[in-house]
Formats: sequence, structure tokens, C-alpha cells
Amino acid sequence: MITLQNIIFPEQSVCSEDGLYVRLNTSAAFHAGFGLRLQPGGTARFDTYFNALNIGKWHRECDLDGLYLSLSGTGTFVLTVRQAEAGAPGAPGAVMFQEEVTLEKSTEFLVDLSRYHRSPPSSLIHFELKALTKSTFTGAAFLTNAALQAPPRLAVSITTFQREAEVQGTVRRLEKFLKTFDFKSHVHVFVVDNGHSAKIANTKKVTCLQNKNLGGAGGFARGLLEAEKAGFSHCAFMDDDATFHLENIHRAYVFLALSRTSRAAVAGAMINNSTKWRLWENGAVFNRVCRPVSGGTDLRDFDEILEMEQKSSEERPFNFYGGWWFFAFPIAHVTHYPFPFFVRGDDINFSLTNDFRINVLNGVVSFQDGFSEKESPQFLYLDLRYHLVQHLTIDGLEISAISCARIALWFILRNAVKFQYESCDALLLAWRDVMRGPGFFTENADMVARRQDIDAMIKDEAWKPVAELDLRKRRRFNPNRLWFIPLRWAWKYTLNGHLFPFYNAWANRVVVPSVQRGWFKQVWGASRITYLSHDRSKGYTVSQSKARFAGVVWQVFVTGLRFVAGYQKLRRVYKGQFADMTSSAYWAQLLDIGPKK
Repeated sequence: MITLQNIIFPEQSVCSEDGLYVRLNTSAAFHAGFGLRLQPGGTARFDTYFNALNIGKWHRECDLDGLYLSLSGTGTFVLTVRQAEAGAPGAPGAVMFQEEVTLEKSTEFLVDLSRYHRSPPSSLIHFELKALTKSTFTGAAFLTNAALQAPPRLAVSITTFQREAEVQGTVRRLEKFLKTFDFKSHVHVFVVDNGHSAKIANTKKVTCLQNKNLGGAGGFARGLLEAEKAGFSHCAFMDDDATFHLENIHRAYVFLALSRTSRAAVAGAMINNSTKWRLWENGAVFNRVCRPVSGGTDLRDFDEILEMEQKSSEERPFNFYGGWWFFAFPIAHVTHYPFPFFVRGDDINFSLTNDFRINVLNGVVSFQDGFSEKESPQFLYLDLRYHLVQHLTIDGLEISAISCARIALWFILRNAVKFQYESCDALLLAWRDVMRGPGFFTENADMVARRQDIDAMIKDEAWKPVAELDLRKRRRFNPNRLWFIPLRWAWKYTLNGHLFPFYNAWANRVVVPSVQRGWFKQVWGASRITYLSHDRSKGYTVSQSKARFAGVVWQVFVTGLRFVAGYQKLRRVYKGQFADMTSSAYWAQLLDIGPKK
């Protein structure tokens, strides 16, 4: 038999939100090292994000030969297996199996679930154990009889840059996992070391590649080049600092192996490290902006999980994409390598320009630091570049010159109202760099010159020790009070008081945690804003300046006119060069690993 999905227990180093794994009553508890210990009457329910099986999705996409539940442990239980679907809040689902079962040490107990309902594409199968005796529960898995005639050969590609401890830890975990993985002989790990500092030794299962630092795009392009050269059928891109359960690889591998289409790909979801029970995205859609799918889902709530699975089972729009914190795909269907963005947006472009059938699986997820924590003028510079280039290169995303210019305008104004004028300068630079044409990206693939240019701009928005900051607040009025809400329009139309006289003398002064940097409601009515890092150890302060704002507005006006006037020609140039710039030969030359011209 082939295991589709193993039960996962919480790992302290990954996530310890128990409700994402199993729901226990007071007579059941985790036991470090092996699973659960239950007293008589103890219950363990696995109607959870990590451990319910989306049988509707597996049945629709994969060739299954029956379905079975394997259990291991000791003791006597009442086992109840249910199949649930969205649309009936609070309902646990129809009973598929309910019997008294006895688990014995070193013996797996097998339940035939092959008569599952085959119609709902979003239905989840889950089970519950109620102990009748003092018992232990050590694990479970969903299996099928399907046989693999030609198991996929999977290359796991990790790009790293000067995160030695993180990547070394990830590689150690992968090597330990591969020792017991059923298909270990078909998996190999490539570590692409952009910083030449990872100190990863080559082994039978791991190859470390010293690589020219062309960012994530260059690192993953190198990993893909090596995987293709070595004859792998599939590749999985993973971040060096992503925290995840290694079951990610198992579920993705088996799903790809059993898929009915050779185009199948698996995109991992993302959870923000600051709130590990709330989903950040289950894949996303790009059109002018990135729109996370099912963002904010409370993964402790089974009804919300069902709704999320129902949405994820619907047919994907053409502009659906997966992030490279975990993205597994078939190499044979790669027609475009990454665009040389350095970082940011390369995963979007890769998903949208290659003919993959992207799937998301519950429990295949990475825990990452939120994007708000990473935001900086350089981050925003990279962000705007990729937003504009997607519309200049991707079929189906064509928009008018005015619509494209509005993307840049929105980026700049949303920072101007927060008095982040240095970020505005970086965004204007990004806009002009895109207007230089695709050749600019080749000439600046390593971002060395641009990083120096942007660093030279940054004075006010540079992080400083909190001891150097004035954290005193001034609250003349509360913009979140009900009476103030109608007045918010005045602040919006004056771009947060830029058109009010003597604004600095009477407006608020606020302190905002960096995780809320994108929340406008925190800054309306303020003339001075201090942003603090997540741990409150550092921060920076910005204040309103009408002169600097006027300078930004003038530069936006001039740049916007030039952009609109040259838009059609610019699009033709990008379209004309896109195929060459996303070819394997292009990357081999750029990375200095191909034949010299």
C-alpha cells in the first residue's frame, strides 16, 4: 500500500498550537516522544487542518485503488470515522465507520474506507478515538492500494544566502526524514549557496552548489538547471528559513506520483509565525495586486477549514500562483525559467507563465515571518518592479497604460501618507528602472549597484536602537472613535493632512508596531509616526514634510507622463525579450555555468 497522508503531532520547533492537530478532552494528553496517552473516557478528535484528509480532492485528481485507515497503539477504543463537507456548520459529518477496536503493540489495525462518497470535491474524512481502557495512540495514516510503476524523481532545491544556522538545521531534518521515507531513493536535496558560507557537506542525499548571488531567482534557476541536467522529473523549491513539517514532502510527493495529469503541481500554504493558528494564504491570485486565497482562516475552527477546502477545490483561475516557500512541480512542463527579478515576484511569474495544474493540500504549509516585518525601501523597490513587469510580460494580464501607472501611484501614495518619503524615492526609482526596459534586469541581476543606491537614500527610515527614539505620544483626538469615522474622508482627501496648515503643531504623534505598518487606521490624524520592530528593540521615526511631499508629487507627475507615453513600446520590448530571458540557456550564461558566447 501507499501512504497518502500520515497523522502529524505538534512539534515544538515548528508549531505547538494543539488545535491544529488534534482535539483532546481532559482524559487525554500528549506524551513526549511517541503520541497520546488516554485514560478511560479520553477522546482524541482529528477533525483538524493538519490531519483531516481531503478525499474529494485526492479522488478527483489522483488514481486511487481503495482507501484505508491504519492505526497504531495499545488499548481498546471506540473508533468513529466521518466524512464531512462544507454547508452544514457545526455538523461533524456522516458516519462511515463506528466500532469498538483493540490496538496491539507492534501491530497495525486497518479499516477499509473504500466506500467513501465520491462526489463532493471538498469533503474531508476525519476520525475520533474514545478510549475504553487505559490506552496509548502512536500514529495513523490514510493509505491506498495504488502501485507506482515509475515513481517520480524529486529534486528538493533550497536557495540560501548567509543563513548558515537555518539552512544547516533544515538539511539535518531533511536527511533524517529521508532515511525512513518510502521513496527515499527517488529524492535528492540541492542546496544552492548564494553566499558561499553555508558549510553544507556533500553526501549521498545532499549536494551543495556554490552559486553566483543573483538572489532567489538566480538560486532557484540554478537548482532547476541542476535538477533538469541530472534527469529529475520533478523539483520542489523551498526557502532556507521556512519552518515546516517534513510531512509536506511526503504528501506532495505521493500526490504528484498518483496524479492523473503530468501537469500537477503542489503549492504550500503559508502561516505567519506571529499567529500560528491563522492562515496567511492558501495560494494567491495576482491581478494588479496580490490577493491571498482564504487569508485569515482560523485553522482551529473545523467549519472554517471546510469552507477553505471547498474554495481550494474549485477550478483555479489562470492567475493563481504558489509561493516558493514550498512549490513542487513537473520539470517537463517548465517552458519559462524565473525572470531575473533578484527576489520578490519571481514565484508569481513562474506560476503564471508555466502550464501547471496547481493544487493545495491541507497540512502542506510553511511557517514564515510576516511580510510587514520585512518591509523596507529596498523591499518596496523590488515589490513595485515585479508588479509592473507582470503586466508587461504575461499573457492575460494586459492592462492599459493608465491602469498600470495607477499601480505605481498607489504604491507611492500609500507610503507618502505615512510620511515614508525615502520609500517613495525608492519606488520612483523602481518605476524608472522598469521603464529602462528588460535589459536593465540583465545588467543589474545581482542588484549590487541598486542596493548601494537605495542604502544611500535611507536616513530617516533606518532602524535605530529604541533608546535613541522619542516614544512620547500625543493624542489630540482618536481617529478610531465612531464620531471621527466620517472625518476620515477629510484625511484621505488631504493625504493625511498634507494639505492642512500648521499640521505638525496640532496633529497626533503615534507609535505603531511594525506588524501594523500597512494599517492606515493607525496613522490617520498623525503628523509623526514611530514604527517599532516586533521585539520593540529598534525603530524609526518619520514626520510630515509638505516640501518633501510636494517633491514626490512632482516626480510622480513627470514619471507618470513618460510612462504612459511610452507604454505600448515598452510592452512590446518586454514581450519580445521575455522568452529569451526566461530560458535555461539565458540562466546558464548569467550564472557563468554555461558555454561562453
